[in-house]
Amino acid sequence: MAYAKLLAPPSFSPRFAPVWRRNLLVWRKLAFASILGNIADPLLYMLALGYGIGALIGSVGGMSYIEFIGTGMVCQSAMFAASFEGMYSAFSRMHVQRTWEGIINAPIALDDVVMAEWLWCATKAVVSTAAILLVIMALGYGHHWLAVLVLPVGLLVGLVFGAAGLVMNALAPNYDFFTYFFTLVLTPMLLLSGVYFPVDQMPAALAAATQVLPLKHAIDLARPLMLGQIPGLAALHVAVLVFYAGLAYYAALVLTRRRLLK
Repeated sequence: MAYAKLLAPPSFSPRFAPVWRRNLLVWRKLAFASILGNIADPLLYMLALGYGIGALIGSVGGMSYIEFIGTGMVCQSAMFAASFEGMYSAFSRMHVQRTWEGIINAPIALDDVVMAEWLWCATKAVVSTAAILLVIMALGYGHHWLAVLVLPVGLLVGLVFGAAGLVMNALAPNYDFFTYFFTLVLTPMLLLSGVYFPVDQMPAALAAATQVLPLKHAIDLARPLMLGQIPGLAALHVAVLVFYAGLAYYAALVLTRRRLLK
């Protein structure tokens, strides 16, 4: 495939919409189990760590520990929902079921398929964010109108990690390959971005290094919003997330073209 075509800017058309809708219709059959899975794991962490460890350490950053980790869990849940969709589900459609192959034989371009998959990952992230947000509110936290703005934060997280998942999908020879991304990228980011403890408690050099992590910027947006406060440096945090999302999406598109349009 010619490099000019391989590296061409993304093409945009409304033809991605039927592909996105197809994913939605398939997901609706498993929606209850999917949403339950998105809620159960973060809820168990919030209850076990929030009430368990929280009883020992008291407040963190002016809030109860369960409220602290709850605001981090919102972004964590969005990150994992988008990552799983961009890797395991997309790989099944692309490689195992060959759904993508059938779609691009119709008058729908591969760019449209990748766009639909990217936006579907972001959609799953928003659904997960909304589910966790409702759980946190049911526990008595986040009762501020600004908390609704956490949903757009979940969308940005979904765009970042959905695109990153699609990068791994384009490179993966099999499902086991995704373990590298979870072990080397998602787990360190989860532990270093301030979900479970304040970043400023870490050594200065390590705390400074976390400023390049997209999840850290998402949490810096979501945590104040959950408390009813306007985030500081909000424009910077949003710009970083948009930059990562755009860069990862373009990389995913180029790598997917290389894999499927030989």
